[in-house]
Formats: sequence, structure tokens, C-alpha cells
Amino acid sequence: MKNINLILLVFSLSIFARAQQTPAEKQSKSILILNATAHLGNGKIIENSVVGFKEGKITLVADAKLTKLSKDDYELTIDATGKHVYPGFIAPNSTLGLVEIDAVKSSDDENEIGTMNPHVRSIIAYTADSKVIETVRPNGVLMAQITPRGGRISGTSSIVQLDAWNWKDALIKENDGIHLDFPLIYKKTGSKFEPGTVDLNKDYIKQIEEVAVFLTNSKTYLAGDSKERNLIFEAMKGIFDGTQTLFIHADIEKQIIDAVQLAKEKGVKKMVIIGGFEAYKTADLLQKNNIGVLLRRVHDMPEKDDEDVDLPYKMARLLTDKGIVVGLENSGAMERMSTRNLPFLAGTCAAYGLDKEQALQLITSNTAKLLGIDNQCGTLEQGKDATLFISEGDALDMRTNKLTNAFIQGRMINLETHQSQLYNKYKKKYNQQ
Repeated sequence: MKNINLILLVFSLSIFARAQQTPAEKQSKSILILNATAHLGNGKIIENSVVGFKEGKITLVADAKLTKLSKDDYELTIDATGKHVYPGFIAPNSTLGLVEIDAVKSSDDENEIGTMNPHVRSIIAYTADSKVIETVRPNGVLMAQITPRGGRISGTSSIVQLDAWNWKDALIKENDGIHLDFPLIYKKTGSKFEPGTVDLNKDYIKQIEEVAVFLTNSKTYLAGDSKERNLIFEAMKGIFDGTQTLFIHADIEKQIIDAVQLAKEKGVKKMVIIGGFEAYKTADLLQKNNIGVLLRRVHDMPEKDDEDVDLPYKMARLLTDKGIVVGLENSGAMERMSTRNLPFLAGTCAAYGLDKEQALQLITSNTAKLLGIDNQCGTLEQGKDATLFISEGDALDMRTNKLTNAFIQGRMINLETHQSQLYNKYKKKYNQQ
């Protein structure tokens, strides 16, 4: 076992030893993108657009036919005729940068010891130069919500852009919300390959009461003037005063109902459901309380024998039709490397009831709203961050999602990865065209 761990450690060090990409320098020249089809991320399209940005901010989004421009207005012009411009995609509930190699313990920092950990800040464990991060950007994923795992209250997430020297440089919004893993109603044994039994969680009520007591104690502490500081209770302040969101990880109908009722009773101001496999059954409750849903990976199978085989694919449409703000998240098996598939999850939703621009909103403006960053990013609008990209074709289709340029806060980033380097190396070696 020691030899295996040593081999894994050497392997991981060899990966880090490879040349790391240097983050792009601050935008120094104003840039204008001409003649592309602009997908604004708010449901609108401009067929023949002009998109300009200076000093990291979007300064112009307009129809080329209706806009008069001088050659001196922008210093660098990109002709994107026949191509498409999109706002950068956002990956919520992500462990990007928290784990590099699952089998190497020293590179795994997603899970903290303990049950109630609202004071745990995931951002300080974020590795900005993770080799996995550079593999998701070529598909348009340019921002992420870095989220801890484990325990009943996992900790606090933060939102980053994916081209930075360190976590401080990467920050878009620090400590945006606290994550509650709501108690399970039933537990499954076995695996996908050898399914076991499904047993009721006999401690369900007890575990909910533990959460309720913790919320009550936190609120009482915050309202008092205790001379002894309690950092754990202090960390809960934001969900009671509305400066942070309580992200409730729950899938089953009763879980969601119980979680919303408990949070309301305890005075939680803002909530978002993460997972939400049966959220469509509670749509009226969610809509009434203005609670959005970050749907779990839609490339999945139904949970029950009597459910429609395509239920996961059309779930976003079912919720959208009910007036719920819906985004997509990608947690689960191989979640970090699979983050690059985020646009194709949205593409599947488009194939099952949503139109393409509605599906685009699932990973742009809707997610930005749910994360509380819609004033800064998520759409192509004047005054927002110039975090966007140019694709040769439809960015929600894996056949045509081919980025030619990408910008984060106006900085033109490098889309090359260690994977593309190896591809080009051996393509040249064997003289393939």
C-alpha cells in the first residue's frame, strides 16, 4: 500500500511539474467583435451584432445595422462572421480546484471533519492553477461556484472566474452562501451494478430536529450579547439577514417541502434548492416562495420504475413552465472533469422542451440570478463583466462547440490545455492532417 501511495504522489507531482498556464494580463486594449450572432443569455438574439468591451467591462451590444462606429472607437477588431458570441457559462455547486487527483489524499480538500461547519470557507482551499480547470474553459465554462462537501452543513461557497493566479485574484463573490445537506428520507444500499435495498431512514425526524435546534441556537446567539465568541454561530448570520443564500441539497418531494418549511420557520431570507429531482412536484410551493432550483445532472436515469424514461431530460422544462428560475449543476461521479459537459446538459434540455435560448439561460443568466451575481455577469449587457467567448457554432452542441476566443473580464485567455498539447505533439509525430 505504501508503494502505491508513493507512486500516486510521484505521479501527481509530475503533473504539477508540467508548465502551468500563465493567467492573462489585464485588458489593455479595447476590443470589438463584429458580425457574430450574439446570444445575450436573457432569451434574446442579435443576428448581426457588434459587441465591444473596454477595461474588462462590456461597453456595447447592438445590431450592426443600427450602430455607427468609427475605426478609432476600438483598438482591436475581431471579425466573427458566421460565428456566435455567448456569455461565459457558470458551473454552480462545483468542487473544481478543491480536488486534483481523487486517489491522492494530499490533493483532496473538499470535505471537512464535523457535522455543522458553516464557518468552513471553501475558497481558501481553492487551487487556481488546477490542471482540471484549464480543461473546462475550451467548452465555455468560465466561472464556477466553489462548494465544500460533507457533514450536515458543509460550509460556505464562493464564486470565482477560472483564470487567476490564486483564490484572491479569482474571486467574483466571496462567501455567497451556506450549504445544507438535508437529511435523507431513505437510504439505498448496493451500487448501480449490484442494486441493494431501499430502507427508510429511521432517524429522519431526529436529524431534522438537530438542524432545527442548530438554526435556533444560531439565531439566539446572534440576537444576544454573549461575551464568548462562537465562530460557528457567527457564520450563520448571512442567511438570517439576507446577505447570503441557504443552498439546500435535497431531491425528494417531502425533503424539499420539509426543508422549505423549516427554513421559513427559522427566518431564513433566501433559499435555493440544489439537486431537486422531484422539485417539479413542489413547483407551486417553490414559486410562491420565490425559490429557484439548481437541477442535478440531467444526463441521468429516472429514480422509479413508473417514471418517464426521459424525466431527467425534461425536468428543466417542467419547472420553467411553472415559473421557477432553473439552473443546472453537475455534481456526482467524476464531477470535476465532467464540468466541461455543462453546455451539453443544457443542450439536452433544449432537445426536451426548452428552446435554445431558454436552455442557454440555464447556465448563464438563471444561474447568475440564483448565485446573486446577475448584476455583474450572466448576460451580454452594457456595464457587465466582459466574460464571454466566440464559438464557431452552437455552443450547446458538442459537434459545433468550438471556441476560437474567450475572454474573462476582458482578458483574452489561453484555450490551450495539456490535452491539446499532447494531441498536437503526436499529431505532428505521425504526420496526420
